[in-house]
Amino acid sequence: MRTYYPTGREAGELREEKWHLVDAREQVLGRLATRVARLLMGKHKVRFTPGVEVGDHVVVINARRVRLTGKKLEQKVYRWHSGYPGGLKEVKARHRFSSKPEEMVRDAILGMLPKNKLLRRRAKKLRVYSDDKHPHAAQKPEPVQWTN
Repeated sequence: MRTYYPTGREAGELREEKWHLVDAREQVLGRLATRVARLLMGKHKVRFTPGVEVGDHVVVINARRVRLTGKKLEQKVYRWHSGYPGGLKEVKARHRFSSKPEEMVRDAILGMLPKNKLLRRRAKKLRVYSDDKHPHAAQKPEPVQWTN
């Protein structure tokens, strides 16, 4: 007996994309990121297939109120390189969190996704907002509740 594996077209016909609303208030950043990444990948669905995009849209609100445990605000450093000699840039988590909390949450979530051809498509389905207002009320996102 062979295992059924849907192709891209078959999975597209079976796709039912839902919209989820996640409140990041008082959530630990890493735990929130793993849970949202599972929704983006579609691992919560019965018809999950690793090589086919079956994930849902996720709207994260209250990114400004997310928690970091331990001394991460003082000790965690975000680094990137411009590509030029001497172009290493560093920013402490406290500064990044105070200036752009939605980017910090977005980077944590995208960091939990597999680095493959589907990453950009999944990233387009993620929307992060620093407060509780978002322009996606017409899509009727369903609130997601997690028990810690």
